[in-house]
Amino acid sequence: MRYFVGVAEQLHFGKAAERLYISTPTLSQQIKQLEREVGTTLLIRHSRGVELTPAGRVFLARARETIQAAGLALKDTRRAAGLDEPVLRLGLLNGIPGWLPAALEQLATERFPNSTVTLEAGTTTDQLRMLTAGEIDLGLVRTPLTLPPAITSEHLADEELGVLLTATHPLAANPELTLDDLTGLELIWIPRAAAPEFHDDTLRRIGPGVRLSDISMSHSQLRSALLVRRSAFSLGSRRAATPDVIWRPLQGRPLIARYAAVWPTDSNNPVLQAMTVSPGLTVVRQQVVEY
Repeated sequence: MRYFVGVAEQLHFGKAAERLYISTPTLSQQIKQLEREVGTTLLIRHSRGVELTPAGRVFLARARETIQAAGLALKDTRRAAGLDEPVLRLGLLNGIPGWLPAALEQLATERFPNSTVTLEAGTTTDQLRMLTAGEIDLGLVRTPLTLPPAITSEHLADEELGVLLTATHPLAANPELTLDDLTGLELIWIPRAAAPEFHDDTLRRIGPGVRLSDISMSHSQLRSALLVRRSAFSLGSRRAATPDVIWRPLQGRPLIARYAAVWPTDSNNPVLQAMTVSPGLTVVRQQVVEY
């Protein structure tokens, strides 16, 4: 039901899969299984998205009611038993690979059954602010990063960053690019305030030959900005590519985005404690990821 509601609200399998942190083929398979169980078509699939059938609209309304009722049933039952609600408030870093928060949520469920994971989105700077303010229990950040005292960190994943260009850019025909190819070009990059040390470290590694744009965008907006400034380029993962914006690797000197989990060393959150018991969060660690 949660999967169906996700697709029905987004009206697009790819967008819904990203929101639900699962692959598009897996989501499509789950919806087909649901339709077989119900016995009728709930969604009409088009090349650009989906639309609800009359039966699908009825099922959407009832699914929302059922999901809400199930949540209340669990919450009220635990309250009646005098149990605290086991909740992990997870910071969802903007632009992070979808498998990473999904893996952390799965780990929380495995280590502490019946726990609930809630998400609070934000930049690396936002994650640290929410963590020190007690608004989240576990944050996800990009490094390098100077941490406040009494904060523990665990490296989780590396992701290759390449060059994002419009499909009509003169460099788009090259299968891979060099730093010399980028000399003199305008770079549209994330705001420095979002992750100061990661921002500066990336600029240092790409070299002084590029020209930093007077506009900056969040990870989700970089592709749109390139369609306006078509002679510019940006940096991002392979999964950021679209038919209009292509991705090219950097030859011989790949840029790497490094992701880490951060949490208060003295946290008494039982879900977090269960997750960080040896071998801890290393069970979700992955190396360089290409999409």
